[in-house]
Amino acid sequence: MEFIKDPMAIEVRSFEIIKPYIEKLNLSEEETKIYSRIIHASGDVDYAPIIRIHKDVVASMKKALLSGCKIYTDVEMVRTGINKRKLASWGGSVECKIADPEIAKYAKEHGITRSIAAMRHFGKELDGAIVAIGNAPTALFEVIRLMNEENIRPAAIIGTPVGFVGAAESKDLLIAESKVPYITVTGTKGGSPIAASCINGCGSGKDTGFCGMYPLWKMCECVSEKGVETWNEIKTFVKLYKIYEKIKKYLKKIHKIL
Repeated sequence: MEFIKDPMAIEVRSFEIIKPYIEKLNLSEEETKIYSRIIHASGDVDYAPIIRIHKDVVASMKKALLSGCKIYTDVEMVRTGINKRKLASWGGSVECKIADPEIAKYAKEHGITRSIAAMRHFGKELDGAIVAIGNAPTALFEVIRLMNEENIRPAAIIGTPVGFVGAAESKDLLIAESKVPYITVTGTKGGSPIAASCINGCGSGKDTGFCGMYPLWKMCECVSEKGVETWNEIKTFVKLYKIYEKIKKYLKKIHKIL
């Protein structure tokens, strides 16, 4: 059986397949990246009509990422899915306290989930940071409470908790009451890969280079326009792009020296 083995070619082909499902949604280039990443991470094109992106979220997240902000997650799975190497290159890091013994102790003493306890523990640290919640609705409810009652202001909230108890309600509340830009999906769908994909999708681009794949959609369009018929040609295209990225880095270093 013939199948694609090259990782880059697989990703390029995936985005080609996704494109027809979102091209009629009148999305901006930045929104297209996020929608594409979410659908790619989930393998589910039915996400397209339920994604909700605040109009200012991309600008807010990119500004925060480039300034070296921290990203606070509800569970380790979200933290694991984020491109931490690139984040570190900007001075940022990812924090998750769900497994911290002190958090577990506090949660037990107060009769709350560890996710609530962790967000409560972060408190003012969330100001100017990015909050990424992919599992626990209770964590999202707590962040909304912190905004309403304690005037906490993250740079942005990724709220995609999954499940049948509180998930849809927490995301509806985020849309209705959030004081800051957000990305979410309505209903019961969501999950840690979705939250991580929002970070990686929003961070991709010529100004951040966060996921190292900018500009995937332009690459796909170029491939389509030039009538590429073989995956070997696509692989060559990708290799040339990688060389271009390396040259650009060297030019930046030279510019700093001069």
